[in-house]
Amino acid sequence: MSGLLKIHKENPELRKLNRIVEIIKQGGIIIYPTDTLYALGCDITNNKAIEKIAKIKGIDTKKANFSFIIKDLSRINDYAKPFSNRVYKLMKKNLPGPFTFILKANNSIPKMLKNNKKTIGIRIPGSNIATDIVDLLNTPLMSSSIKNIEDGFVTYPNDPYEIFEKYKYLVDIMIDGGVGGIEPSTVIDCTGDDIEIVRQGRGELLY
Repeated sequence: MSGLLKIHKENPELRKLNRIVEIIKQGGIIIYPTDTLYALGCDITNNKAIEKIAKIKGIDTKKANFSFIIKDLSRINDYAKPFSNRVYKLMKKNLPGPFTFILKANNSIPKMLKNNKKTIGIRIPGSNIATDIVDLLNTPLMSSSIKNIEDGFVTYPNDPYEIFEKYKYLVDIMIDGGVGGIEPSTVIDCTGDDIEIVRQGRGELLY
């Protein structure tokens, strides 16, 4: 059974963040708040943890659209193939923020995370908790939003206590960062000749 750890949203306590990072480094799965929804997260290099998240969500890793949470754009070339200056300027203008940018993955992506499309979703959330974790971890956090699907309708739970009750036996720790959002990120596909919004969520893209 996991614990529920309350962390200050604006000024996350370093001691608590270090505890979270140690759990991730040991192959643990966390639930944490982003600037949009609560999400499941783990180390991108830990195959067992990735498999566990896929199992929790009932999805195939090869078909999944997991996102990478990174600290800033300086690390993006470690995981993505070269992209245009136009795409870079668009990301720079909108990140950190509630956006997921789909890019072509390069060969350094862990094999487990190479989906059939050979793409990755990159996120830099406007969330101090999320970016501070990634900074201390010194590697991207694999992320997958928590959602409920009933009768074909998708909803996003935002009450940390409700989420904890549902997932406490499935994850290693959950961060309570207060009531979360109920709208997912806006997804922008930058893999083709044209930049395309494939899901309008929270946030209006600035061009």
